[in-house]
Amino acid sequence: MAPALVANGSVKADAANPGSSPAIPSRAIPPIAHPTPEDAFGVAANIQYHAQYSPHFSPFKFEVEQAFFSTAESVRDTLIQRWNATYEHFQKSDPKHIHYISMEYLQGRALTNALGNLGLTDAYAAALYKLGYDLENVVEQEKDPALGNGGLGRLASCFLDSLATLNLPAWGYGLRYKYGLFKQLITKKGQEEYAEDWLEKFSPWEIVRHDIVYPIRFFGKVKVDPNGRRKWVGGEQLQALAYDIPIPGFKTKNTISLRIWEAKSPPRDFNLAAFNAGKHQEAVDLHFKAEQICAVLYPGDETEDGKLLRLKQQYLLCSASLQDILTRFKDRRSQDSFSWAELPNKVAVQMNDTHPTLAIPELMRLLIDEEGLGWEEAWAITSSTVAYTNHTVLPEALEKWSQVVMSKLLPRHVEIITEIDKQFHALVREIRPDLEEKLNGLAILDNSKPDKPLVRMANLCVISSHSVNGVAELHSDILKKELFADFYSLWPKKFQNKTNGVTPRRWLRFASPELSAIITKWLRTDEWVTNLDLLTGLRQFADDNQLQSEWTAAKIANKLRLAKYLEQVTGIKVDPQSLFDVQVKRIHEYKRQLLNILSVIYRFKKIKELNPEERGNFVPRTVMFGGKAFATYAQAKRIVKLVTDVGEVVNNDHDVSHLLKVVFIPNYNVSVAEVAIPASELSQHISTAGLEASGTSNMKFALNGSLIIGTLDGANVEIREEVGEENFFLFGARADEVPMLRKEREEGKFVPDPRFEEVKAFIRSGAFGDYDYGPLVDSLEGNSGFGRGDYFLVGYDFPSYLEAQSKVDEAYKDKARWTKMSILSTAGSGKFSSDRTISQYAEDIWKIQACQVP
Repeated sequence: MAPALVANGSVKADAANPGSSPAIPSRAIPPIAHPTPEDAFGVAANIQYHAQYSPHFSPFKFEVEQAFFSTAESVRDTLIQRWNATYEHFQKSDPKHIHYISMEYLQGRALTNALGNLGLTDAYAAALYKLGYDLENVVEQEKDPALGNGGLGRLASCFLDSLATLNLPAWGYGLRYKYGLFKQLITKKGQEEYAEDWLEKFSPWEIVRHDIVYPIRFFGKVKVDPNGRRKWVGGEQLQALAYDIPIPGFKTKNTISLRIWEAKSPPRDFNLAAFNAGKHQEAVDLHFKAEQICAVLYPGDETEDGKLLRLKQQYLLCSASLQDILTRFKDRRSQDSFSWAELPNKVAVQMNDTHPTLAIPELMRLLIDEEGLGWEEAWAITSSTVAYTNHTVLPEALEKWSQVVMSKLLPRHVEIITEIDKQFHALVREIRPDLEEKLNGLAILDNSKPDKPLVRMANLCVISSHSVNGVAELHSDILKKELFADFYSLWPKKFQNKTNGVTPRRWLRFASPELSAIITKWLRTDEWVTNLDLLTGLRQFADDNQLQSEWTAAKIANKLRLAKYLEQVTGIKVDPQSLFDVQVKRIHEYKRQLLNILSVIYRFKKIKELNPEERGNFVPRTVMFGGKAFATYAQAKRIVKLVTDVGEVVNNDHDVSHLLKVVFIPNYNVSVAEVAIPASELSQHISTAGLEASGTSNMKFALNGSLIIGTLDGANVEIREEVGEENFFLFGARADEVPMLRKEREEGKFVPDPRFEEVKAFIRSGAFGDYDYGPLVDSLEGNSGFGRGDYFLVGYDFPSYLEAQSKVDEAYKDKARWTKMSILSTAGSGKFSSDRTISQYAEDIWKIQACQVP
């Protein structure tokens, strides 16, 4: 039991907890409001203050959960002071701002990151010790905010950290999902989904802004007045309420804001008469509809209601954010000098993938219908303000919405989109008549199927934005040469590359303090935390025995931490001396977790076939998987089930379990990643070449000295160049080979490797239980057809993958060689800092400059 405030006002330490401090009378640490404490006593007093005067729990109780909330609120005091100072400075300086709009932000826990960025970790650790607690235990009480799912959201969060650290004027915009995507449980049935509970109590970091509320309309009709001006009227009108989350920079006073929106219905929409008449559901109809909008991230959209809900989410995000942006722009301008033409000089809007595409017609609507501008002026402003980042070449991720559904929900926006499309047609006919025959494919409105007309959101983004960028060199080349080739021929200067990056603060400095201390020691500076290129200085020491010894010790400490966590959450004991082999990312066929588990099955079979003496030559491995499969993605859920079934067999086989373990880490999120990534020695980034836009987990692993086995896909290409080809285990077809290989498959020319056939037959034999894996194995067979033909080339790449895995084993047997490769991996990761990425966005796309708080 944790220490508690007892009735006599003293702190009672837990006698059973040897880590707790002696009992301390509360009078020794009085409750004092102190938003900027400078020492451990001041911090402890401020924590005490919040425990007593910002109460969320019963009085006379100060268990570890209460300690977390009071500690977080104490830290928030400092953040708020810096936050207010930052935006006051921005208000006076009036710089151009970037407004980053994203459906996802995968923030992770905030306490450790905030303390580290503020430089207050030691003070808070000492203060909590005075109060009978260990900082590490208090941190564990925080739940990850359920505002995102995968790389898209994590990238957005890294970008916010870098924006603050680089002192750039910025706002992030997102939605406040109550239940997130889902909480993943792994059972005998495979993956099961439950609602996230991050808001079950409350989040101590967010601050509701009751004065920041904007109207959001759905449905209705477009009314034309006698002057021909159009106005959207009628339908349902809800409200968007702002919640702000502070984002502190590292070693700077600058603290920026992530503003997330919640949909609500005002009290006037509660039908009291209907309620008293017993029509309770009718009475709360609008309240219920409002609650639905921000309930879940990416709700199912198989039905029309599901599609409407997703569109509502996207429109709420775009409309509320743009109304907020324009309101702030007008508030900063005097009436005498006000001009909307100045907007692009003060406002940049970045759309993170196609989800915020509705920002384009919404900005046009606000400028034309609400502010009275003409079409040409509004278009000039809009097309100079918005920019688009593409994150995928996968067809299902390039959103296409039903024109019928969109017309029903957003009639005025469809009018605006139709006019943009019409003017694009006219432009092409005027300046590029040679493209006229391709207009049907380039158009925003796809009317090729009259019964199912669509709106192509990616085309709308490309046509309307002043900048379009990919997120890795290979990905950007694919955009220019394949996906958007004709658009590129129209506007070559519009297209750019901005290779992704990750924040070195969260992903190395705080996630692996042991390794960080070693890096600082050998580089003789900690400036690498904000200048990651300094990591190249490690190369000169890569053969040094002392560095290798310290590096190995840090890695073992991280492996022990992960092993402890795995036993806690799965009950599986793993050997910290084994090779920790990790693949953690969203479960998807193109990411090829299936390829990984097939090779594990092959490894298991080979070990079983050997005698005990021969088995001694095998490198012991712990193979870890983690990630969520979308609830409606049946094939991905089958892959999860196969991994868990293989693990059940392998881990309980007495001949094999000391040489091979298979673990599925449940409910993978940022906090789990912060334990898994520093402990990893080999990480798998094995997507079919040409399908992964960039990837950022590969950067996090490489930064932490984990070697990569991977294809030439996404940022793998650049990582391999930076860390050295000899320190990267390469396999698989190249992106330019993939179309030809698929064609050959369709023509029946593919000859599968016997080992591949052996593994498939073993699965079909029932070796891993009686679950029906037929649809999963079938997808790897045949030459074409739905669910057939091995579209992701698992069979083709299987032999070279096994060969690369053999090279991994050989390298791992030579500990000095492996450790040197690990050091060189970290040393070559300097390019992959989000600070570098954001600096390039700021200079090349947004045209913004630093505005540091003095």
